[in-house]
Amino acid sequence: MADLDDFRFRSHELLVELDSATTKMMMMVVSKKVSGLEWDEAVKKHHDAFEAWNSFLNSPNTPPNDPS
Repeated sequence: MADLDDFRFRSHELLVELDSATTKMMMMVVSKKVSGLEWDEAVKKHHDAFEAWNSFLNSPNTPPNDPS
C-alpha cells in the first residue's frame, strides 16, 4: 500500500509541474509571446516536465494497478 501511495504522490507532484509548464505556455500564446528566450525556456521546461512524468510512469518500479 505504501508503494502505491508513494506512486500517487510522486505522480501528482510531476503532474503539477507539467500543468504549471503547460499553463505558462498557454498564457504566453494568448499574449503572443511565442518566440525569443522566454518562449524557448518555457518550451524546455514543458518538455522536461513531460519527460520526467513519462519516465516515471514507464519506469520498471511502477506499481501494479490498484485493485480497489
